[in-house]
Amino acid sequence: MAEHDDEWEAGLEDDSSAVLRAVSRQIKLWREAAGMTQPELGAAIGYGEEMVSAVERGKRLPKPEFLDGADQALGADGKLSAMKEDVKQARYPKKVRDLAKLEAKAVELGAYGDRNVEGLLQTEEYARALFVQRRPAYSEEEVDRNVAARMARQQILERQPTPTFTFVQEEVTLRRPIGGRVVLRQQLEHLLEVAQLRHVTIQVMPTACEEHAGMMGGHRVLKFADGKTLGHTEAQLTSRLISDPKEAQILELRYGMLRSQALTPRESLAFIEKVLGET
Repeated sequence: MAEHDDEWEAGLEDDSSAVLRAVSRQIKLWREAAGMTQPELGAAIGYGEEMVSAVERGKRLPKPEFLDGADQALGADGKLSAMKEDVKQARYPKKVRDLAKLEAKAVELGAYGDRNVEGLLQTEEYARALFVQRRPAYSEEEVDRNVAARMARQQILERQPTPTFTFVQEEVTLRRPIGGRVVLRQQLEHLLEVAQLRHVTIQVMPTACEEHAGMMGGHRVLKFADGKTLGHTEAQLTSRLISDPKEAQILELRYGMLRSQALTPRESLAFIEKVLGET
């Protein structure tokens, strides 16, 4: 199995629960060794007994300030604070972390969005509005976790050396008021801002366009320095990495055709500005 396949297969099961159990166990052991009760630890670090209990039972991931405070209050000499990076990674869903790893290695990334604005281009408010609408409903913590993960992925837009990013957005994604009119306006303004980056190209596929190579749905194409090309698709409950060269080539072909059928980058920015003015 190829290297990229190994990374994705390892992400089929979310391993954050194992990290959560390990961290919660250590906090409890250090607290008991220090002879402190949960209320006493909470009072020492500025958290309620209920939060301390939830962390020790593995129901809540501790924030960095919780770990730093507990480390100092319990005399852990940096051992609890050292877990912050592990907790930070576990805070994001496993599949998202693995997708982010692939994105970080890609030298070219192309994405066609047919339902909503591509995740790498979303504002925090837009992303939150999307996750709030999920059914079955997410808890507040799950919403926060997924939003934080999506925002963290966007760091690759500032990566050096800069990869090449191209995006094709269906017109409807620019008009559907996800989160309301204000959130949509902020999202459109953000698209115009990101499009100013020299390594980012955004194109719009107008609804009126008769020729359309993307009728099978949204997809992404990732290219790597070793010449390998991967595809990625999402539909309902499935998220699929496409590593078969023939299938990846089909997605690459479709994406190339989409870009040729869509408005040019200059026309697209003018179109987004027009939609913004109408919103």
